[in-house]
Amino acid sequence: MPASGAAAPPAIPAQPQPAAAGAALSYADRQLFRHGTGHRIIAGALHYFRIHPDQWQDRIERLVALGVNTLDSYVAWNFHQPSAHAAPDFSGWKDLARFITMAGEAGLDVIVRPGPYICAEWDNGGFPAWATSTPNVVLRSSDPLFTSMVANWFDALMPVLAPLQACHGGPIVAVQVENEYGSYGDDQNYLHWNRQALRDRGISEMLFTADGGTDYFLDGGALPDTWAAATLGSRGAEANSVWERRRPGEPFFTVEFWNGWFDHWGEDHHTRGAADAAAEVRQILDVGGSICLYMAHGGTNFGLASGANHDGGIQATVTSYDSDAPIAEDGRLTPKFHALRQEFFAASGREPVPVPDHLVRPAPVLPAADFELKPGTPLLDFARAAAAVPSIKPLSFEQLGLDRGLVHYSARAVLPRGRSVLKIRGLHDRAYIWIDGAFAGILSDADGAQGLPLNGAGGLSSLEILVENQGRINYGPHFGEGKGILDGVLINQRYVFHWEQRAIDLELPLEQLLELGSPGAGVSREQAAGWYHGVVDVAAAADSHLALPGFGKGMVWLNGFLLGRFWEIGPQTTLYMPKPLFKTGLNHLTVLELVRGGCHGELREAANLGQAKVTYVEDLG
Repeated sequence: MPASGAAAPPAIPAQPQPAAAGAALSYADRQLFRHGTGHRIIAGALHYFRIHPDQWQDRIERLVALGVNTLDSYVAWNFHQPSAHAAPDFSGWKDLARFITMAGEAGLDVIVRPGPYICAEWDNGGFPAWATSTPNVVLRSSDPLFTSMVANWFDALMPVLAPLQACHGGPIVAVQVENEYGSYGDDQNYLHWNRQALRDRGISEMLFTADGGTDYFLDGGALPDTWAAATLGSRGAEANSVWERRRPGEPFFTVEFWNGWFDHWGEDHHTRGAADAAAEVRQILDVGGSICLYMAHGGTNFGLASGANHDGGIQATVTSYDSDAPIAEDGRLTPKFHALRQEFFAASGREPVPVPDHLVRPAPVLPAADFELKPGTPLLDFARAAAAVPSIKPLSFEQLGLDRGLVHYSARAVLPRGRSVLKIRGLHDRAYIWIDGAFAGILSDADGAQGLPLNGAGGLSSLEILVENQGRINYGPHFGEGKGILDGVLINQRYVFHWEQRAIDLELPLEQLLELGSPGAGVSREQAAGWYHGVVDVAAAADSHLALPGFGKGMVWLNGFLLGRFWEIGPQTTLYMPKPLFKTGLNHLTVLELVRGGCHGELREAANLGQAKVTYVEDLG
């Protein structure tokens, strides 16, 4: 393993990768072949974990109509194995083999990107929290502690993928080694290990790496004996020149072309014009390149699966992963769909055929309606009812065995007479604070160490801090960071010791969560934070979009299914509710409000993802 700060090894010209017997893809002299015939990959990314399984078929049909020949998907380890104490699950929504088979039956090849790191604006970059919090582990490296965990995961995953390879009559034609490693590290031993781990477990189709389109990213992430693909949103022709120089003989493949972008809470909604995206696609196609749209259909970060970035503080990703993709979050075909479809048909020398009528017609939606949301258990009563774990210093989510959700911390401390400051060192991510049962304010990871001003009476007071995990970092040096209070709580410069903490796993069944606390008289309009309950009567199930005017920040469940997070700061102001989650008759909406409640919810007929900001080409290079 290279020493910290060591220069990346000099680039070694890539050699043509021989195809295994029966493998679909091969290349030579910058030409890609499929079973010996010249070929170009025209692909679209679609993530099974972001689409309700009852809608997989519909979204795959829309992808086919876009004119692609290949489906691309990451595999999210934490979606299949959130607990170290249970074997990976490949059933139901997690039936990856079914998803891949459906793509093959639709006539598509499949590219699989198993990571284990996937980024993808997905919680923890796809890693289970139990893996990244393993003591002393060096993540994404040749550290045996790390590779042994990945080996166990691959031991479960590869028997699912291997039989679905083209050499066995399946649709999988390529599998990725790691993911954008040149943006993270330079441990070539680890990359070689990852590649060999795939081969040793029966993966014989084409292997490739994926990195940004410049020398810098290739220096850390490419292997001399493995096809190198690019990830970029612009300047494809420039990247092709880099590949000609650095990767002689290899066909140019942009495995991620960012035709849109994702959103963070509190920022603008990003869009990219159809004409601009089409022009950039044309550049790549004109140099003979292969391409994959990231995303062709983004889907939804259901539950608490949204990831986060970090730039001076956490930048939490919104619940929608629409990404201004050609196929919108609710399945609509956008102007970008038609613009890119035209480019794909032209590049393949085909005359465009009409899009099937059932795909052109908008999916039915529930009629717009208002419904009452009645207050239930107050937030503090709910949080205080969880089982307490004592400690001297505050415990983190990981020390409590909690991945996603909330932790309620409580202690008693003397507040000096007059002004003092409550500081939280190592806060991740957002803290709601009460003093003697009265709400005192909110701190975030960006200002926790600066603190919250208090006015004390010189006596002993009760401190209660409810910490919210807003999504684990999925990219950059903060990847793998813990959640909760990682250092301690101070009154001025004095630490507060002796705490009780109550872990609240919001991914438990809703009925189990609602058993915590007593509804009593319900949330008062002055207190506002807590549970709210509503019912909508539906004549026939259909898609809908939920708005919560007057509410502040929290989570929403539909018929017991955790839809995701909402936050009044936007940009997203509606949550997509897919048809399969509804039933004919009474449907139950449940809201956990952390700040300020309202009186009613709204079913809307269209999404509102926020005020659009046009994302320019240079932003995506």
